[in-house]
Amino acid sequence: MKDLCVPIPNFGEDEIADIELRVGDQKVSYSFRVESFPWEVDDELSVSDDDVSASLARIYRLKRAIEGYDKSWELIQIFTPSDNAHHIQVLYRRRN
Repeated sequence: MKDLCVPIPNFGEDEIADIELRVGDQKVSYSFRVESFPWEVDDELSVSDDDVSASLARIYRLKRAIEGYDKSWELIQIFTPSDNAHHIQVLYRRRN
């Protein structure tokens, strides 16, 4: 599969983007969605100040969000969050 990178200007941390793809005159039946999930959150999982516990809490929180996501969408990519990010972006493709 070839990769396609589409820059989206002014895309905020807590926003959803839906994209339809056309190749030439042919419409390709894929829909993509970038979803933002909380990344840096103080909650019941963030009980310790050490970095390992904080990282595990973030990973567990993201895992729960992905598992609970609409099953008509499949996970394609998890993007690396920027330093001090409050959200992490995840790319999904609609299942056909």
